[in-house]
Amino acid sequence: MSYLKEQRIRRGKEEILKQLESFKIIPRFSAGVWYFFPPGGRFHERYIPPGSIEDVLSKVRFLYDKGFLEKSFRLEAHYPNEVNEENIDTYRELERETGIRLLTIIPNLFYDKEWEFGSLSNPYEEIRRRAIDRTIKALRLNKEVGTEFAVLWPGIDGYENPFAMDFYGMWDRFEKGLAEAMDEVPGVRVALEPKPYEPRGNNIYRNTANGILAARNIEALLKSPLNRRLLSDGEVLVGLNPEVGHVLMGHEELAYAFASILRDGRLMHTHWNSQPLGNYDQDLNVGVLGIDQTYAALMTLKMYGYRGYFGIDINPERMPVERALILNINALRAACARLNNLDYGPIVEAMFDPAGNRGIIEDILTRALAPEGIPLLDIKAL
Repeated sequence: MSYLKEQRIRRGKEEILKQLESFKIIPRFSAGVWYFFPPGGRFHERYIPPGSIEDVLSKVRFLYDKGFLEKSFRLEAHYPNEVNEENIDTYRELERETGIRLLTIIPNLFYDKEWEFGSLSNPYEEIRRRAIDRTIKALRLNKEVGTEFAVLWPGIDGYENPFAMDFYGMWDRFEKGLAEAMDEVPGVRVALEPKPYEPRGNNIYRNTANGILAARNIEALLKSPLNRRLLSDGEVLVGLNPEVGHVLMGHEELAYAFASILRDGRLMHTHWNSQPLGNYDQDLNVGVLGIDQTYAALMTLKMYGYRGYFGIDINPERMPVERALILNINALRAACARLNNLDYGPIVEAMFDPAGNRGIIEDILTRALAPEGIPLLDIKAL
């Protein structure tokens, strides 16, 4: 993943213009197998019957055969409930038939009853050891399959009551446990996914800045010779997988959050959906809410050269998953195409001379989104 180094490049005016004009943001997509048959929730029963992993992959194969998915499409799955040593050949068979393969294998460290008080941060050492062992097994399977990274969402690590909370211990246990697992399976990258709350009242890494700090802390703890050599060569071993919904739940500005991760060279992957500011984690289709955030974030990815996958992370409770995937693919492709066709000269001029180009960037975006033939007024005529 040498392109992570490229994310850190600082550019002046001419270099930014060259980057925007030459770098086309053409999304490649991935999808989590967990939402192909959505379960029920706290307040309602499931709306469709459950399905097996074989059923999930049959839907993927159907979409591929119909021409909706390309060979570059990738899957994301949790270990051990969705992918494991026993069913990995089912995924390999899909890859032989279609080219579609696993992008990441995610250690499931949030659902099981034993994680009630956390996984890698659990204060009970016996349970924490089981979380470390599961992480090691998941990393080994990532290495065997040849994935690009292992996403890790610490959804059940955190707290509700901040009074008398051992914050140092919580963070240290988690970071040392993950570093131990990574040293046991050296060379496998991990992408942390922050979230402010839910299912815990406060998740262990609430926002983008927390995720970046955790990534730095974990890398500093790595000891294996291979991991130390990779770090000394300027490689990143712990990155981030920001999810649009999680960022907006924390009232963060999406483009700002993405830029913060890119500046550190740690944007390994992205998860896309729609979400109102704050609120519970809704996982709506891309473009339903916050289209302004979507366009600003995509522009940031284009400006700083993001080359990773666009993971579609949704909860299609009330429509077929096949239709939901197509809607999200279309929404992201359409937005990227609009951005790729902008006139970047005036945009860059306005970046570096805002006083001399008042309203120009807004005008360019308005015109890019307007239907053809609409008589728009010319602000430059004033």
